[in-house]
Amino acid sequence: METKWLEDFVSLAETRSFSRSAQLRHVTQPAFSRRIQALEAWAGTDLVDRSSYPTRLTPAGETLYAQSLEILQALQSARAMLRGHASAGQDVIEFAVPHTLAFTFFPAWVADLRDRFGPIKSRLIAMNVHDAAMRLVEGSCDLLIAYHHASQPLQLDADRYEMVTLGEETLAPYCRADANGAPLFSLPGRAGQPLPYLGYAPGAYLGQVTELILKQAASPIHLDRVYETDMAEGLKVMAVEGHGVAFLPLSAVRRELRSRRLVSAAPPELGKLEMSMEVRAYRERPAGGKPAKGTSQALWAYLVKARG
Repeated sequence: METKWLEDFVSLAETRSFSRSAQLRHVTQPAFSRRIQALEAWAGTDLVDRSSYPTRLTPAGETLYAQSLEILQALQSARAMLRGHASAGQDVIEFAVPHTLAFTFFPAWVADLRDRFGPIKSRLIAMNVHDAAMRLVEGSCDLLIAYHHASQPLQLDADRYEMVTLGEETLAPYCRADANGAPLFSLPGRAGQPLPYLGYAPGAYLGQVTELILKQAASPIHLDRVYETDMAEGLKVMAVEGHGVAFLPLSAVRRELRSRRLVSAAPPELGKLEMSMEVRAYRERPAGGKPAKGTSQALWAYLVKARG
């Protein structure tokens, strides 16, 4: 049994809606339903009355709901106590950051931050977008840094979490240059001769934004997916080696563009084939009895002021 199943179940008990709880827990509804079913299999009985709407708990579900609140509270208290021991005498700011931002945006941003804000102690937790968001939801980080696009917003409750924009990122297609400096592969390709495409794995945030770019393209884009991975850095390495076209964040390829190891794969006549995204920082709003730790609070105040 996994504690996230209990957290899912508590959310369902409180919202009485599978779809709403799936949004709040940052998973698809089918995945959320499977986790509730897994908890029922572990418990050996039905916990949810699926014949009613809104969703109701069975008597066994009501019992487990009460017990789950106590269990999760005890675990949170234990974790807070352990984290307090681990960080005693320190004021380390913990950042949860998706892998791509951890490699591209974060290092330069922290360097600039130290120049403008002052020295900080930081701990970076790099993971996929979903798990990074869950770190914030579970109280396991001070700040979440993530991409934002209107078509792919993070489902974070504005009453509980606040946000500040840190900058902007552009996603566009790149490939290796040939001996003359021209793109080895030039979009849009042809129906009978599609271009080799280096894509993001299903579910990856940047992959969803890339799909939106391709759908909105003025002309049909002909690509043949030959490789995929979760991480932009992995796609960049393959693009530099000449394996195909990859849609990459500008911050990931600045050095390669300057050295001409990569060039744009979209000729000007093709029109705009890119998408701008915000880079945002999120934090949980400090509660009356749980103020943010000193350096984290000072940093947040600085970020808000810097964005005006």
